[in-house]
Amino acid sequence: MSFVVFDFDGTLSETDATVLLGREYGVGSEIRGLTEQGLRGEVEFERSLRQRAALLEGMPEREVEAAFERCKLREGAAELITALRRSGVTVAIVTGAPEDGVEAALERAGVAVDHLVANELPMENGALTGEIEGLLVDAGKDRALQELAAAEGVDAGEVIAVGNGAMDLPMLRAAGTAIGFQPEPLVEEYADEVVTSIRKLRLYFEQHGVIDVGNEE
Repeated sequence: MSFVVFDFDGTLSETDATVLLGREYGVGSEIRGLTEQGLRGEVEFERSLRQRAALLEGMPEREVEAAFERCKLREGAAELITALRRSGVTVAIVTGAPEDGVEAALERAGVAVDHLVANELPMENGALTGEIEGLLVDAGKDRALQELAAAEGVDAGEVIAVGNGAMDLPMLRAAGTAIGFQPEPLVEEYADEVVTSIRKLRLYFEQHGVIDVGNEE
């Protein structure tokens, strides 16, 4: 397989970008509650996204930037992405997180991916509008995975998807191989493989020939 698609919040990153925004704006507990409900599948994906965005209405741009400064990759995630790409693997991130936050984390880690599908939190007069825009608002992660695979000339059944929450289930089901990363029980049920750390995820890729170990020497 030559295509790996990652979730971001809770997978490549320990933190949730919208929770970081909420903490900065004083609505962290409310957003965390909605996020956890979404992970467990108790709230529909689009509804959860819109509710969290609405709580951020009026948040000044400077506070948004301050929150994104704390958005970072898990230890070892940057090295994993680099190893995959050096092995000729196409790497994508498909996430409901704000695009600016994901890009900030990648830039801080000095790493890039081939594709990033994320949402946007629009601003007006220097503050968040409380709205959310992007492909993943109106369509599931499965559609994003399928469109990326088609663009790369790869069958969706050849894609490896890595995620942790109920919001990732459509993507995991659409992929040929579904890996649960510290998954919620609902996700674990559908995962072909479960890993609990970036180190173990990398080991899985090495053992299954996704990462060319010889290329790392």
